[in-house]
Amino acid sequence: MDIILIPGFWLDASSWNDVVPILEEQGHRTHPLTLPGLESVDADRSRIGLREHIDAVVRVVDGFDEPVVLVGHSGGGAIAHGVADRRPDRIARVVYVDAGPLADGLPINDGLPMVDGEIPLPPWHEFDEADLVDLDDGLRAAFRARAVPQPAGVALDPIVLRDERRYDVPITVIACEFPSSALHEWLAADAPFTRELAAVHDIDYVDLPTGHWPQFTKPVQLGQAIAAAVR
Repeated sequence: MDIILIPGFWLDASSWNDVVPILEEQGHRTHPLTLPGLESVDADRSRIGLREHIDAVVRVVDGFDEPVVLVGHSGGGAIAHGVADRRPDRIARVVYVDAGPLADGLPINDGLPMVDGEIPLPPWHEFDEADLVDLDDGLRAAFRARAVPQPAGVALDPIVLRDERRYDVPITVIACEFPSSALHEWLAADAPFTRELAAVHDIDYVDLPTGHWPQFTKPVQLGQAIAAAVR
C-alpha cells in the first residue's frame, strides 16, 4: 500500500524518519511530505494557506493509479480530511495521529502567536503538559533545531468541505494525548469539535499513550499502529 505521511505544524518529511522503516518492513511504500513553505526557515510562506497545503497533497494522490492511505499528524489531520473531501474515491483510509477531522468553516488553530506573519514553534511552557509527555530534553532540542515556522494562513484559514462522500472514507484515530475513552465521552456529549468525527461511518480507535508527537517519543509503536490500521 502507498502511504502518504502528512506532518503537523513546524515539521517536514524528515519528522517521519523513525516511522518509515517500520512501515517499509511491512511491505508498504511510504511517501513522507514536506508541504509548501516548510522547505526551510528561509522559504517564502507569505502566500501559503490551508488550500495550498491541501492542493499539494491532492497532487500527490493524483499521481497514483490505486487508492492510497493518508496519515495526518496534528494539523496534518485537517489537511488529510480536506484531501478526502476532494478525492473521496481515491483514499482507502485516513489515519489521524493525535488528530481528527475538522468541520467545514473552522480553522486548524487560530490561537497560535504570529511573528512577522508566520508562526514559529512556541516556547515549551506555552504547551499543555499532556502535549509534552515523553518528550525529553534531547527530543525537545532536536525538535526545535528542525522546526520551521508554520505559514500563518494554514493555521488561520477556514477549511472548505463540499463532498459528503468524505464520510464514507474509513478512518483510524490513534489517540495519544487523550485516551480514546475521552473521545467517546465527548462524542456522547455532542461536543462541537467532535461533530465531524461523529458523521464518519467507519471509525477505528487505537490508544498509544504518549504526548502529542509520537513520531518522536514512540516511533516504533506508532509505525506498528499505522501498519495495523492499514491491514
